[in-house]
Amino acid sequence: MTASSRDILFALHDVLDYQGHYRRLYGDDAPTRELIDAITEEAARFCEGELAPLNRSGDEEGCTFSKGQVTAPAGFKAAYDKYIEGGWASLCGEAEYGGQGLPDSLGLVLEHLMAAANPAWTMYPALSRGVVEALEHHGSPEQKNEFLPKLLSGEWTGTMCLTEPHAGSDVGLVRTKAEVAADGSYRISGTKIFISAGEHDLSENIVHLVLARTPEAPEGTRGISMFIVPKFNLDGSRNGVVCGGIEAKMGIHGNATCMLHFE
Repeated sequence: MTASSRDILFALHDVLDYQGHYRRLYGDDAPTRELIDAITEEAARFCEGELAPLNRSGDEEGCTFSKGQVTAPAGFKAAYDKYIEGGWASLCGEAEYGGQGLPDSLGLVLEHLMAAANPAWTMYPALSRGVVEALEHHGSPEQKNEFLPKLLSGEWTGTMCLTEPHAGSDVGLVRTKAEVAADGSYRISGTKIFISAGEHDLSENIVHLVLARTPEAPEGTRGISMFIVPKFNLDGSRNGVVCGGIEAKMGIHGNATCMLHFE
């Protein structure tokens, strides 16, 4: 694979006037053209050198499942470690929590290159971005302090848990329960399916955003709430999230599509 960084930079500067757009919004805090070019070209090198060579081998090998544990294809963990080392996980996060504070649209350039080089591998960090976005916009100060630094460093990854065995596209049929415990936390019980990157060996912890329904909640989508359910609790203890298996698919074999039991 040869990354199309020249075409991307042409689109950003000559077609979209990317730098001028952000200067009008943020003034002197906007990223410079030199920074934009450097990030794009370095992202292209990372994708060419680390991700593209694993695309075919990762699809042929696929993920393996044994006793609740998922192992990603050979080379995926090493590539993820280099992704962390390069600071790519923190590119667009809030500086207060360890992010570099660059525009989300610049992060799309990175994700475009990664997805072109190795879509299965890319799903692991891309899902983490969704968790980061949700917490940045809707998390409490305590939740942000507890989870964002680890997610933005890449030490932890994230997922989104919506689909259930009886409810595919109709999210309003979710049955997973969330009941308040004596300490004010919630106890989640239910099963989710088709959870991309739901279990793997790339990161120390996996933060699941889980759609569930409290006992008094109304039916339909209005009665659904979102809960943060980490694989490992903040004190290091194992949480009641168990992978029941991974799906056999026609493609994207390098990314684990999991059934998760919340006990």
